[in-house]
This record gives sequence, C-alpha cells and structure tokens, in this order.
Amino acid sequence: MVFAWALILLVVITVVFHFAAPSLGWWFTDIASNWTTMDQTVNVTFWVTGFVFVVINLFMAWAVIRYRHRKERTDKAEYEPENKKLEWWLTIVTSVGIAAMLAPGLAVWAKFVTPPDDASIVEVVGQQWAWTYRLPGRDGELGASDMRLVTLDNPLGVDPMDPKSSDDVIIESPELHIPLGKSVKFLLRAKDVNHQFAVPQFRVKMDMVPGMVTHFWLTPTRTGRFDALCEQLCGVAHFAMRGRVVVDEEPAYQEWLAAQPSFAQTAARVKGDAQAGQALFATCTACHGEQGQGNKELGAPKLAGQDGWYVARQLQSFKQGVRGSHENDTYGKQMIPFASMLADDAAMRNIVAYIGSLPDTRPEYSGSGNPERGRKLYATCSACHGAKGEGIWATNAPRLAGMSNWYMARQLDNFRQGIRGTHPQDFHGAQMRSMARSLKDEASINDLLDYINEL
Repeated sequence: MVFAWALILLVVITVVFHFAAPSLGWWFTDIASNWTTMDQTVNVTFWVTGFVFVVINLFMAWAVIRYRHRKERTDKAEYEPENKKLEWWLTIVTSVGIAAMLAPGLAVWAKFVTPPDDASIVEVVGQQWAWTYRLPGRDGELGASDMRLVTLDNPLGVDPMDPKSSDDVIIESPELHIPLGKSVKFLLRAKDVNHQFAVPQFRVKMDMVPGMVTHFWLTPTRTGRFDALCEQLCGVAHFAMRGRVVVDEEPAYQEWLAAQPSFAQTAARVKGDAQAGQALFATCTACHGEQGQGNKELGAPKLAGQDGWYVARQLQSFKQGVRGSHENDTYGKQMIPFASMLADDAAMRNIVAYIGSLPDTRPEYSGSGNPERGRKLYATCSACHGAKGEGIWATNAPRLAGMSNWYMARQLDNFRQGIRGTHPQDFHGAQMRSMARSLKDEASINDLLDYINEL
C-alpha cells in the first residue's frame, strides 16, 4: 500500500509542478526568433508523454491496491504469457502516441532545414573550445575552405586560391552580430570533434560534424544579446565553450559589419618587424626587463619565450579595456596606457616580433608545494595547454612551462576572485575562470605550479 500511495503522490507532484513551472522560472526562455513551432512541438510531446505517465502510474497504483495480498483470499494468480487482444490494443495506442509526437516534429524539421531564398549566409566554425564566424562579402558567396589549410594566419582554413574567398568577412571573435527581422542561414562545420551550435532563445540547435556542413535558418524577432552554447560533449572545457549572438537594428549591424576585416585583408597582414619593435619595446623594459625576463618586484611577468599570438591578444585586450577594467586589477590598470601607446596593428606586430627574438631563459623558482599532487591537478590543464605546458594556439592556451610562476599564481587567484575573466568580451578568460575555480585553495595552486616548474 505504501508503494501505491507513493505512485499516486508522484503523479500529483509531477502534474502540479508542470503547471506551476512557468511561474517558478522552470520553462522556456523568452523566444527571440520565428520558431514558435518548436515550442508547440515540445508542448505536444509534453501532453502525450504526460498522459501516458499519469495513466501508467495510476494503473500501477490501482493494480497494487486491487490485487494486494489478503489472507482471506484463496484464489491464485494466473500466468498468461500471451494476450493477443491486449497486444493489439497496446500496439495501436502506442503507435498513435508516437505518431502524434513525431509528425509535428518532422513537419517542423522540414521547414527548419529549408531556408527562404532571400536568407543571408553566416558560417559558424566550432573548435575546442571557441566559436569563429565567416560571412560572404559583396559577391554574396563564401569561398571554399579546407581543414588542411588551417594555420595560425588562416584559422578558418579558407582557400586563398578561390577568387570568391577574398571578400569573405572573417569574424575571429566568439561574438556574432545579425540584423533584426531578416532571415539568416547558418552553415555549420567543426574543425576537430563533434560540436553542437545552440542558441536557446532562438530555439535552434544543430550538430557540427568534422568533414560535413550542416545548416538551419532563423529570423530574429527582437534585439538583444544571446549566449551561443555547445550542447555536444566535446571535451574537458565543453561547459565553458560560450559565444554570443547579438541581434542589431540594421544601422548598428551595418556599422559593426563595416569594422570587420575581409579574408584578403587578414591574408595581407605582414609579419612584424623586430627591428622596428625594438624601439617600441624600450618603454616596456622599465618593468619587464631589457631581455623581457620579467621583474617580480614590479609585478611584471616574463615575456620572452611566450607565444606571439598570445602576447598580441593580451595587448589588444588591454587596449580595448577587456583586461584591466576590474577595480582590483591594479597591475592590469597599469598596462592599459602602455598598450594604448601602440598606434595600430602594425605596431603591435612589430613589438611582438621583437619579443619573439629575445633569448628565452628559465626564471628562478623556489616552490612550496607538492609536485606529485600538482601532476594530478595538471591533467585537466594539459587538455588545453599541452602535456608539457608548451601552449597550443588551436585551443587558445598560452605557454606555461618556463614562464613566471609567481605571475601564474597571481592570475589564478585573480580568476578565482573574478578580478579577471568576468568582462563580457573576455570569452577565453571566462573559460579560465571556470577552470581556476576548481583549485580549492592556495595549497592546490602551489602544488600545480611546482609541477609546471618541472615541465
């Protein structure tokens, strides 16, 4: 009897919670696209599965009560392995229920993958653990791409020999803008493993499989900033693979679009001039040292030996206020005016080229942790930074081995406290903040750094 009443209570609680869920905040996000039919399809599934759930559980409760054991009963239960009449009824009812759920979904799916003729095109590229985008230029067509062409200077693998590629718009940021009220066809491809591009407010998601191009379309119906998520388990930092889709009014969208570089412009970027960068680096020597060796007393980390792409990204972040914006980021605030002295991208490439020419010497380190415990902690870090802490540009992870350990300790603490990684545009910092918070205390940080020092 206890079991029967438990089943009845389960049904009552479930039904009450379902109808109370919207007021409790356990429901769909406010829709921001034309795909209201997605919600209708889910509601059909709720009604069908909910009806079956209630009927089956109440039937089981009734059966337990009706046929419970009684001492005065003398009849015995009969074993009936087959009952064709019951099987036919179950087959028919089940088929009707499945058809009721599948038919609307198939109809919506057919529309979901059939974009209107006037839909603009956006290509979404997924990789561990970031989003990048490409838009067609004035010719309205995307150039060819090939994963074998992916390099540091051509991260999307765009084919430079295809004349349609030159005016393609390259969006190297995880943030994409689209215009309000206009249909957009999304072409999806993955560079490494399976991903899934999803924006909950748009009611869209689609798998991204290496070697394939999948697609869907939508029409945004309101302006706003919406998180783009990966909903396919793609590795250790899957949970932190975040991007953003911004829906703009047409003038704001055109202004953003005009500021984005074309593939021809990114391909034409010349490598930095180390000799020209030497003069620019003269200001940096006061803190970072003439050889970029760093200065712990001044809070300036070692630069020599660090990946150039990472140094460039951090300088850009300081210039844009992505780093150093937190009130407690004392050293970051100091870096902003120095980074702002770099007039343009050419100057930044020059100073990065000079830093890359500096001799790489290993800094002194006196640890206070347990490197063996640190080795276990580093297992997670190695997925991005490499087994030897060498840094991997494909995962946007800088070199750790041979760098300033005291500086890494300060940054890990900054990530944990939210001093770094909380700016809306600091997508990579947000990933690191999630990882750093897995370190429970200062002892864990010391253990980890002691192991990194051995790499």
